[in-house]
Amino acid sequence: MRALLFAGQGSQSQGMGAEVLDAFPEHCALADDILGLSVRELCLHGGDRLRLTRYAQPALFTVHALTYLAGREEQGEPDVVAGHSLGEFNALMVAGVLDFAGGLRLVAERGRLMGEADGGAMAAVLGAGLTEVERTLAASGRTDVEVANDNSATQVVISGTAAGVSAVTALLTAGDPAIRCVPLPVSAAFHSREMAPAARRFAAVLAETPLAPPRLPVISNVTARPYPPGEPVAALLGRQIRSRVRWTETMEHLLDSGVDEVTEIGRGRTLTGFWREAAASRRTPAAPGRAAPAPAPAVPAPVAPAPAVLAPAVPAASTAPAAPAVPAGSGLGSARFREVYRSRYAYVAGSMFQGIASTDLVVRMAGAGLFGFFGTGGLPLSGIRAALDDIGRRLAPGAPYGMNLLHDMTDSAGERATVDLFLRYGVRYVEAAAFTRITAPLVLYRAKGAHRDPGGRPVAVNQVLAKVSRPEVARQFLAPPPPELLDRLRAEGALTAEEAAAAAALPVASDLCVESDSGGHTDAGVALALLPTFVRLRDRAAAAVEGEPVRVGAAGGIGTPEAAAACFLLGADFVLTGSVNQCSPQAGTSDAVKDLLAGLDVQDVTYAPAGDLFELGSRVQVVRRGTLFPARANQLYELYRRHARLEDIDARTLATLERGCFGRPLAEVWDRTARHYRDTGRPEIVHDAERDPKRRMALVFKWYFAESSRAALAGAKENSANFQVHCGPAMGAFNRLVEGTALESWRRRDVDAIADLLMTGAAEVLAAAR
Repeated sequence: MRALLFAGQGSQSQGMGAEVLDAFPEHCALADDILGLSVRELCLHGGDRLRLTRYAQPALFTVHALTYLAGREEQGEPDVVAGHSLGEFNALMVAGVLDFAGGLRLVAERGRLMGEADGGAMAAVLGAGLTEVERTLAASGRTDVEVANDNSATQVVISGTAAGVSAVTALLTAGDPAIRCVPLPVSAAFHSREMAPAARRFAAVLAETPLAPPRLPVISNVTARPYPPGEPVAALLGRQIRSRVRWTETMEHLLDSGVDEVTEIGRGRTLTGFWREAAASRRTPAAPGRAAPAPAPAVPAPVAPAPAVLAPAVPAASTAPAAPAVPAGSGLGSARFREVYRSRYAYVAGSMFQGIASTDLVVRMAGAGLFGFFGTGGLPLSGIRAALDDIGRRLAPGAPYGMNLLHDMTDSAGERATVDLFLRYGVRYVEAAAFTRITAPLVLYRAKGAHRDPGGRPVAVNQVLAKVSRPEVARQFLAPPPPELLDRLRAEGALTAEEAAAAAALPVASDLCVESDSGGHTDAGVALALLPTFVRLRDRAAAAVEGEPVRVGAAGGIGTPEAAAACFLLGADFVLTGSVNQCSPQAGTSDAVKDLLAGLDVQDVTYAPAGDLFELGSRVQVVRRGTLFPARANQLYELYRRHARLEDIDARTLATLERGCFGRPLAEVWDRTARHYRDTGRPEIVHDAERDPKRRMALVFKWYFAESSRAALAGAKENSANFQVHCGPAMGAFNRLVEGTALESWRRRDVDAIADLLMTGAAEVLAAAR
C-alpha cells in the first residue's frame, strides 16, 4: 500500500513551484482571481511575504496541489492520504472532498484568521517523546501550555503563553541535559486552546462550504484516524486549528493498515523521515537510554519575520528545515563527535573558499541541528569579521558553527590576525586546511583556554578539525604542539603557563579529516587507501598524548549514500562534504555556477594548476564542462615553466593570451596587480617582481586565476568561458542520485536536505548489507 503525504507550513521557500506553475496556466489564473494577486509572483519572488501565514498557506496549497496533479498520471492514485496541519487540505483535495478552487478559498481564509492571532509562544522539544513531555507538563502544574504537535518519538512541539512555554522548557532541559528545547519564531500559539477564537470563526466558514465525502481514506490530524464515513468532514476539520497534530499516531496507523511506501509532496523529506523513524521503531526494539537526537521541528512558519535564529531552530528565512534525521542515520559514526559538535549526524558541511560556504549555509545547518564551517579562504580580515558579526546576529549565543583557517605560507601575519579574531569572537571550532606544518597561530588557537580538569586530565576548549592528505602532515596534527612554539607563545604573553602545560599533553587536532578525491586542493588520493592508513596512524600516536582520542573522518567523493556508507565501513568517525553543498540555495556563489554544477556528470571534472601555489605546480580539481579554464590554466603554467620572462614568449601566443585569458593587454594586467599589492600593504612583493622577471610573469599569470574565480562568483556571463569552479566528482554522482526527484533542481537542495539524504541513505545501505 502507498500513502501520499503533504507537508505543511514551514516548508515554503522562495522559488517553489518553478517546475509546475507554468504547466497549469488555468489553475494559476484561477488562483490569481481568488487571492487577488499573482500566485506565480508570490511563489517565485515573494520574499518576506512568504514568511507571513496569510500568504504562505495559500502559496503552499497551490504548489502542492499542482505538484500532485503533475505527477498523478505517472504515480497513480495512492491508497491513503494524509497531510501535516495545512497539508491536510491538500489531502482532502486528492480525496475529492473539495476541488482546487474550493480548497484554495478555505486555505486563504484559514491563513488570514491564523495570521490575525497574536500572543503566545511555541517551542520544539528535541530528544524527548510525548510521554516524557506530558509528564513534565503535569508536574509543572501549568495549564497554559499544551502539546501542539506530536511529530515523532523524538520530537514534540509545545504551545501556549510565553511565560508558560519558558517555564516548561526550563523544567525539561534541567531534568535531562540530552533534551533540547528550541523556541520557535512564531507570533501565536498555534494548535493550542489559544487558537479557539480563530477555530470558531473558521468553523463558521466551513459550515457554508460544500464538502463531499472522501473517496479515499484521509487521516485526520485531530484523531489520527480516517474521516468516518457518513459523518460531515467539517466537524473534524473545524477543530484542527486548535487541536494537537497527532502525527506519530498517524504514522502508526498507516503501518497498522499495511502501508509500506510513502510519497511526500513538499520541500525536503521531513514527513518521510518521521515515517521512517516510526517504521524503524517497529523493526528494531528501542535500546535503553536516551533516544537519538530529534529531527528539525516541523512547525508553522512565523506570522512575522523573526529578527534572529535560535539554534538549533529554524533557519534565518524563518522556515523549518525540510528534511529530518532518522535514528539509524543518527547512529552512524562517533557518538562523541555528535556530542562535541552538537550535531544530530556525524556529518559536517566543510568550508569552501571566499564564503561559498556562506553564513547562510552555517546558519541553515545550525538551524537543522547540524554543523557547518564558514569558508574564510581568500577573504580579507574585514570580510571574516563581517561574517562573524552576521552569524552572531542570527544564531543564539553558544550555537555551534565553525570557521575555516586556511594556511598561507606567504602571510603568517594574516594567519595570526585571523586567529586573534577567532579568539576575540569566541569561535570554538576551526577547520584547519592547507597546512604542511604546525604554525604558531594554529597552536595559539588550540592551546588558548586549555587546562586540566579536577581529575588532572588535559582539556582543550577549542576544537581543531584538520584536513590532511599526507601521512607526514597527519603525524604533526596527531602529536602535541612543538615545544618551541609553546615556549614562544608563553614568552610573548599569548598563553599562560597553565594553558601551555595543558596543551603540551594534547594533540594539535581534535579531529583529523582525510581528504581524498575532493574539489579544490587535493592530492588525488584514494579513500580506500588513505582512510585505513590514517586510522592506524591515529591509533599508534595515541600513546604519546593525553586527553580524548583524535577522531578520524573522511572527505572527498561523498556524493551518494553508498559513498558515505563506505567511509563508515572503513572506520570513519564522521564524514565531511564540500562539492555537493556548492550547488545549494545557501552556497555563496552565483546562480550561473549552480546551473553549471547541476548539469555535471562524474566525468566532468579535471585537474588544473592552483592559483595560490602556482609557482610550485600545485593542482586543484575543477569543473571542465562548460568552461575553458582548465585548458587555459594549464597553458599558462606550461608557459611559466618553459620561459624566464614574459618577453620570451612569442608575439602570437601573447596576443592569444590577451584576447582569451585576460581580455586586456598584459601591461594593464601588471599595473592592476602591482596596484593591488601596494593597496593591501605589501609593496615588497611588487619590488621583488620588478627585479625578478620570472616572478613578475608568475604574478601576471596568477591574476588570471583570481579573475576567473571572481567571474564565477559573480556569475559574469560575458566571462563564463573562464569560470574557475572548484569541484570533485561527488557533484556528478549526486546529480545522478537525485535525477527525476524534487532535488534535481538545485533550488530545492538545501544543505540540510542534502545531509539528510546522504546520511539516512547510508544507514539504509548499511542495514541492507547486514
